[in-house]
Amino acid sequence: MTGLLGGCAMMALAGAAWAQDDTIKIGVLHSLSGTMAISETTLKDTVLMMVEQQNAKGGLLGKQIEAVVVDPASDWPLFAEKARELISDQGVDAIFGCWTSVSRKSVLPVIEELNGLLFYPVQYEGEESSKNVIYTGAAPNQQAIPAVDYMTDELGVEKWALLGTDYVYPRTTNTILESYLKGKGVASEDIFVNYTPFGHSDWSKIVADVVALGKDGKKVGVVSTINGDANVGFYKELAAAGVSADDIPVMAFSVGEEELSGLDTANLVGHLAAWNYFETAESDANAAFIAEWKAKMGEDRVTNDPMEATMIGFNAWVAAVEKAGSTETDAVLEAIVGVEVPNLTGSTAEVLPNHHLTKPVLIGEIRADGQFDIVSETEPVAGDAWTDFLPESAVLDADWPGKDCGMWNTQTNSCVQVQSNY
Repeated sequence: MTGLLGGCAMMALAGAAWAQDDTIKIGVLHSLSGTMAISETTLKDTVLMMVEQQNAKGGLLGKQIEAVVVDPASDWPLFAEKARELISDQGVDAIFGCWTSVSRKSVLPVIEELNGLLFYPVQYEGEESSKNVIYTGAAPNQQAIPAVDYMTDELGVEKWALLGTDYVYPRTTNTILESYLKGKGVASEDIFVNYTPFGHSDWSKIVADVVALGKDGKKVGVVSTINGDANVGFYKELAAAGVSADDIPVMAFSVGEEELSGLDTANLVGHLAAWNYFETAESDANAAFIAEWKAKMGEDRVTNDPMEATMIGFNAWVAAVEKAGSTETDAVLEAIVGVEVPNLTGSTAEVLPNHHLTKPVLIGEIRADGQFDIVSETEPVAGDAWTDFLPESAVLDADWPGKDCGMWNTQTNSCVQVQSNY
């Protein structure tokens, strides 16, 4: 265990013994065991690095920041229990955590009941805006929609295979994409949708179905919301079927540097991913972040998009606390809208009234070394909590400082509800 991790683990264990008046506590709610640990442990390490850096600058409001680390163990109900423990027992002022949408939705009723504050750092399906959450990952209009546009405009894709793991993020994202594609004139029979369980391994029939889509000569593209190790079997089966990225390009929304690290990428070269950050982004801020990360964690530890989102969330929280002169939730929420902090691609992230951010959209092509060649990058795009491509959502806005509502119906000029949909 490195000195950083060891010291922070001791800090977490000793948290209850620290004088509350001498420190500002934050919670770190990421799975350190179970199926999601491979992804979430990195975000825990990121928060601890940010805390160490801030404390080296003198802390916050004249106090040191103390990270209280818990392990919800990839158990969705346990996320809610640990969130309650962090707020009620540990007295944390903010929580940095969750990865899957089901873990976030498990936590939502707890933080709304207790008026806590969650910074959520992963791309998601949208269709949500909680007073008590700052969404620092991408909404669909900052990843899924631009990715489909790229495949249409740059790759000439005419027929679509929407392949996802069977849970809320892929299902909602693909529902939005189906509606979007049909609105652009794509016929229903030119869209193939399929869901598989976590850890799915037999891809032969699904790949055969995808290949069959192109029997009429039209260009087929895959939009992948496949999560975890199921990706390994999927890309292997494509290669076994003789399908290259030139034949049928795959655009992944959940495959980044961390997932590619240590894998044989021979079957993935040339396929694509859409994120708001890649390690290969060229900026002074990114070079400094990578250097600090590797100095702490080792040269083999890569960076990725949810890490950048975690960093942005932490720095936005620090800025809002300094602006408010307080760590109290309502004061921070009042101060945080409009806060701008640097991202790692050379522009800035602004916290919007709907509690989402402005983020550039990047398309990356997978290289043999597990990194990405950035082939497309936009200016920062404002995150949309409610998609324009589902009729029931198109009429909704979220405006917390103005209307104190995350589901404001622009047609009836009224708040549908204040609490989130759990």
